[in-house]
Amino acid sequence: MTVRLHTLQSQPGSRRPRNRKGRGIAAGQGASCGFGMRGQKSRSGRPTRPGFEGGQLPLYRRIPKLKHFTVVNPQVFTVVNVGDLASLPEGSQVTLDSLKTAGIVGKNSAPLKILGDGELTVKLHCQAHGFSKTARDKITAAGGSCETLPGRKVWIRPNQTSGNST
Repeated sequence: MTVRLHTLQSQPGSRRPRNRKGRGIAAGQGASCGFGMRGQKSRSGRPTRPGFEGGQLPLYRRIPKLKHFTVVNPQVFTVVNVGDLASLPEGSQVTLDSLKTAGIVGKNSAPLKILGDGELTVKLHCQAHGFSKTARDKITAAGGSCETLPGRKVWIRPNQTSGNST
């Protein structure tokens, strides 16, 4: 038998007739139609919104407070260790652009942060948006200097003591 669009039909018994609710006691779903007598879920319309958990803090609001979830706006840095800077010549200026030209970092536009892994013996003048404590100690111990560049300003709540408190 060839299958044509005009000959397609479902298998016998696969499609049951729909249940006609509220058509009397004999129909089996009369009056309250299987929703019970009273209560929120017996009323017309959708009883609750999707995700409603009866007043308990719903899952979509609990998840961000749990461990192992990422921060909404993470601060991303281009990370370089002090050991990577040891190959630079004595007295050179270390910035994100100079590290790109030296081939230490790739084509990354994120702010530069210097971490303290490795040893440093050359004197360098470093300009970065962030330094770890050990990186700052190792650079200054080698005779270099660390200059922290200004980054994104952090909003701080203004002092509420100066004002009328009624």
